[in-house]
Amino acid sequence: MIKLSDSPADIEKAADILKSGRLVAFPTETVYGLGADAFNTFALARVFEVKGRPRFDPLIIHIANLDALERIACIDGFDSQRRKQLNLLIDSFWPGPLTLVLPKRREVPDLATAGLPTAAVRFPSHPIARNLITLSTGAVAAPSANPFGRLSPSRAEHIIDTLGNSIDCIIDGGPCSVGVESTVLELLPVPRLLRLGGISMEQLELLIGPVEKNNAELECGPVKKEQFAAPSPGMLQSHYAPQTPLFLHSQKAMTVLPYNEKEGYLFFSAKNRESWNCRTIAGQLPDNNKPQTILTLSEEGNTTEAAANLFEYLHILDKSGVTCIHAETLPEEGIGAAVNDRLRRASVIH
Repeated sequence: MIKLSDSPADIEKAADILKSGRLVAFPTETVYGLGADAFNTFALARVFEVKGRPRFDPLIIHIANLDALERIACIDGFDSQRRKQLNLLIDSFWPGPLTLVLPKRREVPDLATAGLPTAAVRFPSHPIARNLITLSTGAVAAPSANPFGRLSPSRAEHIIDTLGNSIDCIIDGGPCSVGVESTVLELLPVPRLLRLGGISMEQLELLIGPVEKNNAELECGPVKKEQFAAPSPGMLQSHYAPQTPLFLHSQKAMTVLPYNEKEGYLFFSAKNRESWNCRTIAGQLPDNNKPQTILTLSEEGNTTEAAANLFEYLHILDKSGVTCIHAETLPEEGIGAAVNDRLRRASVIH
């Protein structure tokens, strides 16, 4: 694997690697993606192979300008209301952490869309991602750059640890700013939220009106899931999981947990952590001497900061040697709902 910087020369090298049908991991504002030419079936097949990803799970196709959308999506069948909603979403949230599920053109390989008549499309805001896409093929299919079902990578180091030499190249662009994957929205037949993410339900409904929430999940098990293509990535009941068992608790339940030095703890705010500290271990862990097994997503209780730190801190706890991880839910509003979604899917008991 080649590790490259975020310099213009290195991004151009990575673009050449993509154009040759090989795989490049690169940063976006959400998490790092594992990119392949969206129209190269051999490259797409390698993405599924490297990640151990089932073929029923579609990929998100990333673009870097609106002209590229016409290569992927066909919106001829949209009525005036859906066209208006589409334009509002594009104008307000692109570039950004919103993926739109739209009718696809026949030229888009079925492998990228799990054989569905729709394609998931995103226009990322990260400058490295946009430059890479522009310099390569203009359409890059890129799921998160991690083994399927495991913690998403928010730093280059996370990819090196998990995928290593199974990929061809990685661009190190530092930590991701949003920290959770994109929101996925389907527009036909009605607006329907398929995955919570960097754009909240409240933001969507404020812009385009009522949005249905999809409650269907695909269960893990011996069933041949390839028979049931998911309309969106991230819909498995069990997903985004550390290798260490994770237990999810309400704020109230978290603050009365007994302390065990062999276990890990992930709090939302300093206020909640200190409430637990006072009740359980009577201040035995002063602020300047907390072990790396007790982490706080946001000292001030800010959900945006908590989202940005989520996967980074779960990676730290997963590598710390603890026997299990206790995590606290966030307020169920804004991006906090997306964080809770990831934690629920990562937990032992859903």
